[in-house]
Amino acid sequence: QVQLVESGGGLVQAGGSLRLSCAASGRTISRYAMGWSRQAPGKEREFVAAINWSGDSTVYVDSVKGRFTISRDNAKNTVYLQMNSLKIEDTAVYYCNVAALISLIRTGRGSWGQGTQVTVSS
Repeated sequence: QVQLVESGGGLVQAGGSLRLSCAASGRTISRYAMGWSRQAPGKEREFVAAINWSGDSTVYVDSVKGRFTISRDNAKNTVYLQMNSLKIEDTAVYYCNVAALISLIRTGRGSWGQGTQVTVSS
């Protein structure tokens, strides 16, 4: 059973940057896809980004393209989400998940972490 722990969230002004981390334990995730989703208050959880096991394929939701970058370090069993040019509408709890394929990540399958809060202020 894999455990995922997100960190790096916080309060930032619009236009600022944050880097989220998701550390996995209990299983080596080097052969799995990983991803990030977010849930804003009163809204459903939304897919944000995913990366395949080797790191050479990534996908993003349109609203974050050009601003967010997902990456991974398999030696550290960790996936990252670099968020630049943050907007107020990026405010949400951000969750990471791990699954066999990017397609499963996008549909919300797999194991999830507990989330980290990102708040963007004006």
